Amino acid sequence: MENKMFCYQCQETAGCTGCTISGVCGKKPEVAAMQDLLVYVTKGLSAVSTQLRAEGKTIDEAVNHLVSVNLFTTITNANFDLAAIQARVEKTLACKDQLLQQVSDRSLLPEAATWRGDAASFAVKAATVGVLATENEDIRSLRELITYGLKGLSAYSKHANALLKDDGEVDAFIQRALAATLDDSLSVDDLVALTLETGKFGVQGMALLDSANTGAYGNPEITEVNIGVRKNPAILISGHDLKDLEMLLEQTRGTGVDVYTHSEMLPAHYYPFFKKYDNFAGNYGNAWWKQAEEFASFNGPILMTTNCIVPVRDSYKNRIFTTGAAGYPGVRHIDAPYGQTKDFSEIIALAKTLPAPTELETGSIVGGFAHEQVFALADKLVDAVKSGAIKKFVVMAGCDGRQKARSYYTEFAEKMPRDAVILTAGCAKYKYNKLNLGDIAGIPRVLDAGQCNDSYSLALIALKLKEVFGLDDVNDLPIAYNIAWYEQKAVIVLLALLYLGVRNIHLGPTLPAFLSPNVAKVLIDNFGIAGIGSVDDDLDLFFGDIA
Repeated sequence: MENKMFCYQCQETAGCTGCTISGVCGKKPEVAAMQDLLVYVTKGLSAVSTQLRAEGKTIDEAVNHLVSVNLFTTITNANFDLAAIQARVEKTLACKDQLLQQVSDRSLLPEAATWRGDAASFAVKAATVGVLATENEDIRSLRELITYGLKGLSAYSKHANALLKDDGEVDAFIQRALAATLDDSLSVDDLVALTLETGKFGVQGMALLDSANTGAYGNPEITEVNIGVRKNPAILISGHDLKDLEMLLEQTRGTGVDVYTHSEMLPAHYYPFFKKYDNFAGNYGNAWWKQAEEFASFNGPILMTTNCIVPVRDSYKNRIFTTGAAGYPGVRHIDAPYGQTKDFSEIIALAKTLPAPTELETGSIVGGFAHEQVFALADKLVDAVKSGAIKKFVVMAGCDGRQKARSYYTEFAEKMPRDAVILTAGCAKYKYNKLNLGDIAGIPRVLDAGQCNDSYSLALIALKLKEVFGLDDVNDLPIAYNIAWYEQKAVIVLLALLYLGVRNIHLGPTLPAFLSPNVAKVLIDNFGIAGIGSVDDDLDLFFGDIA
């Protein structure tokens, strides 16, 4: 039977080979096709902007922002709204047409740069430009690896842009690399080099976002976050965008409406800036994949600021809103131009008419161990390592997901030697951040740096420890990497770590389906990339040298 679609960009893709009938995420074939077309026309636009830069012309920030949001829109679980995606295709084509008029020499441009169709032709064109349009398996694998890394990098860039921070070098690279994935003259070796360059700019993009977040909200600090509920009506905010949270908290201040974080928004509690809001109540629930049941019990409105939305259920469809790159058919979308305030008054008014959240749990969890906070504890950490109290750190950053195989990470955390400490960032933390793992000399055994966006902190921490211990190679540190991945922001984190020279990273629950056997072999041979095994076998692998 002919494929209705083909997508293999996330860890849960069907059979670890590709979704061909409908997305495991809930994405329908027509949405997948329109996303394929959006990526294609964005690559075409990027080829034009890259050519214009080569001719010495300047590209407006609005073009850069358009490219970033387009890619963000196609990340797993970001946008399921066919009409919204089609509108972005049309906007991108119009932008490309304007830029084409400025190109002096069109002879080097690929077909994607000059293609112009109308809405009636979109579906036909989309069927010819998807992932499988590249026939050579290894070229396809590397093109997709680069594209997915660029999607993750664009997400980080977009968050920084929301705080009015831009890096023209990052934007120019994103567009140059996108254009390069259209170039049939590039060899496997060329694309491998471009993959590592993507990692280089991944580091730069994460540094941009870290600077934007800490510049606006201060450096995260050790914080105890309430996971119970109050009796006031409330709004639940999920996703990653801290600027959206700031606007929501400012508009709900003094209204009697509380605000709770969900999933990847939890680390917002760690920033000093947000602690001035008395109505910033705590964190409600767990990782993204539990949202259907947790959104139903929350009772109040929900604001989805980025990806990690799942198919919306009727039990809360009339009180969920999206903003930014997120979208879902039939769900109200609130937005505003860059630098302008979004109007959340409709959400606040609705909250006042609805009951307070239903309690899921009580207690608190501790986080806030981003780079500056860990640097402040450096002497204490070094002493603990030198005394033997801490024998190894395990980076267990990344993503959570619904697959039962992900219970591996809970069991691994529970069975780890008592002299080991977890370094984490991302929603993977929900597999173990509510376990009673205790502490070592006052240092919690789970050090949460924040969102997946904050994985940069883990790299800085490793580099700082390398400096403190006077080592020449970051791989000589007592740090193991056992990372869970799900979507494309995890891909750019991986590429960034590879660029920084980190070796022997274990990825699970499965290796990416988009890695062809030959490309996987390159990563295994050159970087020691590996999958995971059983919990007991991996415990022996990671800790056998200190048993």
